[in-house]
Amino acid sequence: MAIRLLVALVALGLLHVMPQLARWRGDGLFRRWVAQLADTGGGGRVALALLLPLFLCALLEWLLGRSPLGELLPLLFALTVLLYCFGPREFEADLESILDAPDDARREAAAQALADDGQPIAWNAPALGEAIAYAALRRRFAVLLWFFLLGPVGALGYRLAQTLGRDDALRLDPDSRRAADHVANALDWLPAQLLTFTLAVVGHWEAVIGAWRRWHQQAAATNWYAAGPGFLGAAAQADVLIDIEAGDGYAEEHGDPLAELRRLRSALLRALLTWLSVVALVVIGGWIG
Repeated sequence: MAIRLLVALVALGLLHVMPQLARWRGDGLFRRWVAQLADTGGGGRVALALLLPLFLCALLEWLLGRSPLGELLPLLFALTVLLYCFGPREFEADLESILDAPDDARREAAAQALADDGQPIAWNAPALGEAIAYAALRRRFAVLLWFFLLGPVGALGYRLAQTLGRDDALRLDPDSRRAADHVANALDWLPAQLLTFTLAVVGHWEAVIGAWRRWHQQAAATNWYAAGPGFLGAAAQADVLIDIEAGDGYAEEHGDPLAELRRLRSALLRALLTWLSVVALVVIGGWIG
């Protein structure tokens, strides 16, 4: 766990200094592999599409761990995989592009880069807050969680599952599309739950937890894999709306998207520091124990 924490800190530092690293990734090989499986369908196609690259990743990690250089090569390999999985663009860089845009039209255009699924994002505070929360989940927090739990294989599995389940450019048959959606949603579930509670701790507890409870009260038992983590979007919108109402005593039509972007960006940074601090405490506890 200590090595994984070090790798995560180095990766986050590199992306902060050189955000273009998140763009230096290509998944053409994976897409060709998925296309080669066109004769299969449903869950079998999804399983084959994911299991082969994950097996190769685990095998390469195992082989590098037995090199004469000790932990150096596995560390560099884990760093490379994690940087790849933080794509397709650096999360903070996309937020900066919105803030740096000269007018609302170009800010709205820049905000569309937050949507990995291609869905349009309206230029208002609640919609922008929801999009930022999902982008933070899928480009940073979920990748980190699966990396901490399962190492490079976990991070790569999450990234490939999200590509398979949410990229319409991959022309899957209906059964394979449904199975891929289920896998992507299932892998989002745990990190989305943890991120929601972290946002409640660093933001407006009652608003966030209230939205989380309402969503779960209305959700079906199969929603943890059959639907996306809508509770995270609901919680992010509730956090934004309560902030608008508290700011001036009444809710304006859309609030100030830029002000809420800056506030939510700060909240997500505190959430990231909270996650890293928890992992650091686990590492220290292991050393003491």
